[in-house]
Amino acid sequence: MAGTRGDSAPTAPSGPRPGPTVSAVASAGPAAPAPGPVTAPAVAAGLRRVGWHRRVAALPLAYLAGLVVLAFVHPFLPAWRWTAIHLLLLGAVSNAVVVWSAHFAAAVLRAPAPDRRRAEAARLAALNVGVLAVLTGGTADRPWLGVAGATLVFVAVTAHLVALTRRLRRALPARFSVTVRYYLAATVALLAGVPVGAGMLVIDDPLRPRLLLFHAHVNLLGWVTLTVLGTLLTLWPTVLRTRMADGAVRAATVALPVATTGLVLLGVGLLAWWRLVAAAGLSLFALGALIALRPALAVARTRPPYAFASWSLAAAGGWLMVALAVDAATLLPAADPAGAADRFGAVLLPLLVGFVAQVLVGALTHLLPVVLGGGPAPVRRRAALLERHGPQRVAMTNAALLVLVLPTPPFVRITTSLLILAALVQFLVPAVRVLLTARR
Repeated sequence: MAGTRGDSAPTAPSGPRPGPTVSAVASAGPAAPAPGPVTAPAVAAGLRRVGWHRRVAALPLAYLAGLVVLAFVHPFLPAWRWTAIHLLLLGAVSNAVVVWSAHFAAAVLRAPAPDRRRAEAARLAALNVGVLAVLTGGTADRPWLGVAGATLVFVAVTAHLVALTRRLRRALPARFSVTVRYYLAATVALLAGVPVGAGMLVIDDPLRPRLLLFHAHVNLLGWVTLTVLGTLLTLWPTVLRTRMADGAVRAATVALPVATTGLVLLGVGLLAWWRLVAAAGLSLFALGALIALRPALAVARTRPPYAFASWSLAAAGGWLMVALAVDAATLLPAADPAGAADRFGAVLLPLLVGFVAQVLVGALTHLLPVVLGGGPAPVRRRAALLERHGPQRVAMTNAALLVLVLPTPPFVRITTSLLILAALVQFLVPAVRVLLTARR
């Protein structure tokens, strides 16, 4: 998740920082020709690059706007909770992951920037046709339409996996290539979860609670969390405008097999309903996440979060740990899969809103100004616009979420939910404005 070499990014503040710098990787993007005279083809390539980022950035924003609309019409939709979850995860997050994992893979592997993105555009088109079909099928009770959509999503994500694998195999050895391995593991997790989710649209039998738990865990912990952990290796010090902690790459390399082994054990344990195996898998995954995040904490000690994007990402990391603890507390005492599935709602709120949504909004707040280019002044203007009212938004979102996870009366929960919705609108309005001004 980063810009391109021609884009301007804020420079790191002066003073000693731990470890080597990553700004050249995390803010440069795919390798570009060496600096030289500006030519007409270079200008045209830059315009195509900016146009691409402007169009693909609109995809997650559109699904987030759909969540705002859903908040007002949900009394008329029986399956609105299912729709809200899939608008966020399958719509907004999956588009962001496919776009930015491809971009970050090119950045860390120092791959040349493509002149044309037809294959990537085709994957995104298939992905979004599939997502819309899944959303329509699940909301309107048209299960086979949802299955057809899930098939398209599966095909698009498989193509994405093939593209990432080819890029990794063809690249020269790169220091941050472990990031791409996180993306590969995350994509495999989604490919395991999609068929199970599609099956639940048409199958309703005693195995459904096990399938639900498997589907939710491999998608949330695999597809989303592994992608985030791999990306934060370079994104977090870049957001803080500082240097990477010593041993960060090694920590990420050690954490990946620990987390993926835990995810496999968790999935097998949930499907077979071996609670001890599932609990061991969840514990291993949490350990892997802690190992991967420890260097980020070390960086934050020397350069604390100071703006909305950094505070949003920091809060998301805290909520991830809370969600994993709540998950263990709901899974271990459950007598059967049905009981565990019924109690899984307590995990969803901190995981979806506290972790996933805050990571998405925080990352886009940092990335959009940079990838749209235009020089230092436009980048600073866009960043200031997206960071506006940052302390209020972070405080309001996390205080409201804290109220929601506690036992509170229904009217308090409704009022508090509106605060989170307001914070989302406060991000969407300037984000859309940034995209529109970039077009001009």
